[in-house]
Amino acid sequence: MLKINELDAFKKLNEVQKEAVLHDDGPLLVLAGAGTGKTGVLTTRLARILMENMALPGEILSVTFTNKAANEMKSRVGNLIGDMVTGLKWLGTFHSIGAQILRQYPEKVGLKNGFIILDTDDQLRLLKQIIKEENIDDKKWSAKGLLSLIDKWKNKGLSPNQISSDDGDYFANGKGKVLYKKYQEQLKFFNAADFGDLILECIRLFNENPDILEGFQNRFKYMLVDEYQDTNTSQYTLLKLLSGKWKNICCVGDDDQSIYSWRGAEVTNILKFEKDFINSRIIRLEQNYRSTGNILAAASKLIEANESRFGKTLWTSSNGGEKVSVTSTWDGEEEARIITDEIEQQSLNKKNLDEVAILVRASFQMREFEDRFVSIGLPYKVIGGPRFYERKEIRDANAYFRLAIQPNDSLALERVLNVPKRGIGETTLKKIKDYAKHNNISTIDAIKDLIKTSEIKPKTKISLGYFVELTERWNSLITERSHYDMAEIILEDSGYLEMLRNDDTITAAGRLDNIKELFRSIEPFESLNAYLEHISLVMEIDKNPEGNKVSLMTLHAAKGLEFDYVFLPGWEEGVFPNQRSLDEGGVKSLEEERRLAYVGITRAKIKSSIFYAANRKMHNQWLSSIPSRFVNELPEDNIEINLSHFSGNKGNFTDIKEDDIFDQSDYSTPGWERAKIQSLSNKRIQEEEINSVDTNSKFSTGTLVVHKKFGKGKIESVDGKKLTINFGNNGMRKVMENFVDIAT
Repeated sequence: MLKINELDAFKKLNEVQKEAVLHDDGPLLVLAGAGTGKTGVLTTRLARILMENMALPGEILSVTFTNKAANEMKSRVGNLIGDMVTGLKWLGTFHSIGAQILRQYPEKVGLKNGFIILDTDDQLRLLKQIIKEENIDDKKWSAKGLLSLIDKWKNKGLSPNQISSDDGDYFANGKGKVLYKKYQEQLKFFNAADFGDLILECIRLFNENPDILEGFQNRFKYMLVDEYQDTNTSQYTLLKLLSGKWKNICCVGDDDQSIYSWRGAEVTNILKFEKDFINSRIIRLEQNYRSTGNILAAASKLIEANESRFGKTLWTSSNGGEKVSVTSTWDGEEEARIITDEIEQQSLNKKNLDEVAILVRASFQMREFEDRFVSIGLPYKVIGGPRFYERKEIRDANAYFRLAIQPNDSLALERVLNVPKRGIGETTLKKIKDYAKHNNISTIDAIKDLIKTSEIKPKTKISLGYFVELTERWNSLITERSHYDMAEIILEDSGYLEMLRNDDTITAAGRLDNIKELFRSIEPFESLNAYLEHISLVMEIDKNPEGNKVSLMTLHAAKGLEFDYVFLPGWEEGVFPNQRSLDEGGVKSLEEERRLAYVGITRAKIKSSIFYAANRKMHNQWLSSIPSRFVNELPEDNIEINLSHFSGNKGNFTDIKEDDIFDQSDYSTPGWERAKIQSLSNKRIQEEEINSVDTNSKFSTGTLVVHKKFGKGKIESVDGKKLTINFGNNGMRKVMENFVDIAT
């Protein structure tokens, strides 16, 4: 067999990469910056261990985060070492490795041979049963919310007995811990485990059976871990246990790209590597093979503002390339127009649209871009999720709008009849549909007939009758109220907005933002009917999966991807960094937001373009914006400022004082002075619009309120709809009034 230094793959590595591959024994942390070739290092190191007989294939544990990454690694290693790759039985995701371990000793954790692994739907069904048995109001305390909480606990490595009373109080007035325990008991009864158990139960297996742990420690002479910065506490604990004997653990990751705390990732795992693994070695991969010098310099300077990091500086042997552009626009609409016009010009210049991406902080920002793409006929694809108008909450809202215009729209009615829950089950719906079909009438007319009979249960009759009244009310108002007002009335009356407000899952806030963006998208149309016709066109256009397309995605979905040209809109305070994240997580969240900005900039190979708007219209209200603090942190030598895109007659703002717009106590650096000059904030936005909007909160200073997550608190100040609340042990928080109730 060839020696490692004879492999072409090894010869192509730079000297620092070779150091990582040739590291012999002991803990090794490879800090791999964006675009520095970490996968090549990982696969070549694995090949070297096998080629030099340092371990047998079955004595190597190699962990990835996705099946795709595991398959890619196995394929690349196979190209290097041939058939020997088939012996790598312990190469896979954390969950697949955990399942392999548990299937060897199921009885030790209360399971039996052949135990099943529940998917999310099965988990929710089981939790709904438990909530019902405990007589808990499932409208206020949803199964999704409980599942999110249990996932959080399992990611932290906490069994029911380890939950503190404070954590347990987060759900159903203190029943969270009890429900978690009952859920675990039910899983064992059904001989089942969920994905969290595949790690958590392995930890329990090892802690309660030292002999079994010792057997696995002896087995795994070498361990390789990809994307170490994304590990949660449970995964970290499992790795620490398994590496206890040989300590030959090689972790590859980048602390500057840890952006998934919302799903349990702990950046501290990588930051404390030296402390956890004595006599460890750290190798920094800093030579970037993706981006230009200006892109790397801008990103490196930006991330320097984070204190919780090892520190490294990316560099490239290529020339400086184009500078990172920072462009001011008047508002979000102009921002979308400028970006899509530039992309259209690139397309006319024969640039490959597959090499162009727009990366947004939140999904609601996609709507304006999608509308522009449709209007100019530019093909696009949404990566990592559905298009804006295909999202469930948007489809639900549009179904309600259709029903208000035409109550006989049976398809729309069937979609939302029991959304939110109204106690109208599948049996009742089938009875209604059968009656409608048999009598050749619409679904709504079938409901009107059936509630007069004894075929429907009394409680269900009440729900159906109220639903009919709602549709009739909306239909009668459709010509009297503005289409914008009608949209809000419909979603409030139906209980749909209240359902989203009461949803305590991690995705609920984003769905509320999408609904708010939906309201804004309706405004330019003459009527709800005109808006719905537009949506039909949007949904129909460009269903062809073939051909080059612009990629549209969130920054979170972009990690690991690369494009020639990257557009980064919405770099304003409150949008990015995200205000909700800052309110809930403080400095820790700010640093993760900055890492997200770093990830965004470094996706680009040729040109990275940042945009911010002076104004955003949110929920029928114009808001003046200031540039993101991240704009301030970019190095002047590596960026170019573009102020030429303010268009139209916006009035004379030369007499507006900068102190009226910028908070001098927060920013006083030269970079921020530069950012102030760049920004033309709309201090005099149409006063009649602002005055016509009720910005008064229904709450006042001193009011006692309750929040689902933070508990009881006292309002310290009120700013429009934003409240500053003292939650005692949970600290001072800023929250929107929709997320709290007056305490009883």
